[in-house]
Amino acid sequence: MTLQQLLALSPLLILSITILVVMLAIAIKRHHGWVATISTAGLSLALLPLVVYYCLPDSFALRLPQTVTPLLRIENYACFYTALILIAALATTTLSHGYMEGYRGNREELYLLLLLSTVGGLVLVASRHFASFFIGLELLSVPMYGMAAYLVKERRSLEAGIKYLVLSAVASAFIIFGMALIYSQTGTLVFSDIGASVANGERIVMILGGAMLLIGIGFKLSLAPFHLWAPDVYEGAPAPVTSYLATASKVAVFALLLRYFVEAHAYRYSVLVDALSVLAILSILIGNVLALRQEDLKRLLAYSSIAHFGYLLVALIASGALATEAVGIYLLTYVVTTLAAFGVITLMSSPHKDHDAEILFDYRGLFWKHPYLAAILTVALLSLAGIPLSAGFIGKFYVLGAGVDKGLWTLLAAVVLGSAVGLYYYLRAMVQLYLRPRWVMPFSAPRNWATNAGGGMLIVLMLVMLVLGVYPEPFITLVRAAGLSGQ
Repeated sequence: MTLQQLLALSPLLILSITILVVMLAIAIKRHHGWVATISTAGLSLALLPLVVYYCLPDSFALRLPQTVTPLLRIENYACFYTALILIAALATTTLSHGYMEGYRGNREELYLLLLLSTVGGLVLVASRHFASFFIGLELLSVPMYGMAAYLVKERRSLEAGIKYLVLSAVASAFIIFGMALIYSQTGTLVFSDIGASVANGERIVMILGGAMLLIGIGFKLSLAPFHLWAPDVYEGAPAPVTSYLATASKVAVFALLLRYFVEAHAYRYSVLVDALSVLAILSILIGNVLALRQEDLKRLLAYSSIAHFGYLLVALIASGALATEAVGIYLLTYVVTTLAAFGVITLMSSPHKDHDAEILFDYRGLFWKHPYLAAILTVALLSLAGIPLSAGFIGKFYVLGAGVDKGLWTLLAAVVLGSAVGLYYYLRAMVQLYLRPRWVMPFSAPRNWATNAGGGMLIVLMLVMLVLGVYPEPFITLVRAAGLSGQ
C-alpha cells in the first residue's frame, strides 16, 4: 500500500485506532468521562485530515482520487460524506455524555458501539464493490442493535432493539440474495463493471436482483412501504442514539445508493426508475400523512424522515451532476437540522425517566423556561418544513431544480403536496413551545446546558443552520466539488 493510499484512508485508520484505545480504556478502568473524551478526540482527529485537505489542498500531500484495492475508492465524493458521518457521530457522542451521565448501568460500551458503527459508515460511502458494500452495511447496522436496546431495563428500548435486529436481518438477506443474482448474470462485483456488462439490454434476473437490493436498501432508509419499523425504533431508542440512526446511518446508505446508481448506470433500466418513482411518491405521501396526527415528537420526526428521503429519491431519479449536487445539499441540511432537533430532545431527556421528553405536551411553554432551546427547536422545525431563509429551503429548492431540469412533473407535484402537508404538522409542534406553560414540567434541561459538551454542539448546529439559510454559497461550493465522476 502506498503513502497516498494510507493518507486517503487516514480517517478510517484513525477511527479504528480510537476503537482499540477505547477498548483498552474500558478494560483497564471504567470511567465514563475518559471514554467519552477519548471518543470525541478520536472523531475530531479523524475529521482533521479532511479539514486540512479541503482548506489547504495545495500544501497537503494527498492526491485524489485513490483506489485502495478493488473495494474502496476515495475521492472528493467519499470525503464529503465521510465528513458528514463523522460530524453526526461527533454530535451524538457529545450529546450522549450528558444524557448517560446519571445512568446506573454500564455507560462506556455505548461509545464503543457508536465508533464501530461509524467505521461501517465510512466503509460504505467509499465502497465500489459488493463485498465492501455488504461488510460496511453490516458493520454500520449490527452495533445499532445494541445501541437501540442499550437501556435494557426499559421495555420500549429493548423492544426497539429487537425490532430493528429482526427486520434489519431480513433486509440484509434480501440485499445479499440480490447481489448473488446480479453476480450470476455479470460475473463481477464491481459497480462500474456491472454497468458495463449489462449495457446491451435488460435481463429479467438482473431486474429481480436489483429489485431485491432495492427492498433491502428501502428498509435501511425507511422508505414506504418498508417504513413500519421506523416510528417504533425512533420512539424506543435513547434520544442520542435516535439522532445517529436518523442521520449518519441513512446518509451512509443513501451515499452508497447514489454511487451504485451512477456507476452501474442503473438509470438505463426503466423498470427500476419506475419502481423508484413509486417508492418516492409513497414515501412522500405516507410519511407526511401519518405525521399529521402524531402527539409524539420522536414519532413525528420518524415519519418526517420517511418523507424527506422520498424527496431525495426525486433527485436520485433525475440523475446527472445537478441531481448529485442536490442530494449533497439536501443531506447536509437534513443532517444539521435533524441533529439540532434531536439535540434539544436529548438535553430535555434523561434515562432515569420512563421515557424521553417526546410527547408534544412535554414541550408546552418551553420558551418561557428555556427560550434559547425553544429558539433552536423552532429554527430546526422551520428548516425541516423548508421555510425560505432556512437551511431546509436550500435543499428542497435544489431537489425541485433537479426535477424541473429533467421534467419529472408527477414527482414534483408529490413534493409540493407533501411539503404543504408537512408545513402543518411542523407548525403544530412549534406552537406548543410558545403556549402557556404547564404548572409542573416533568422534563427540563439543566440550567447550565449551554456549558456542557452537548449544549456547545447544539449551539454550533444552530449557527450552521442559520448560515446555511442566509449564506449557503460556501457550502454549495463544497458540495459541488464533491461530485461523482462519469456524469
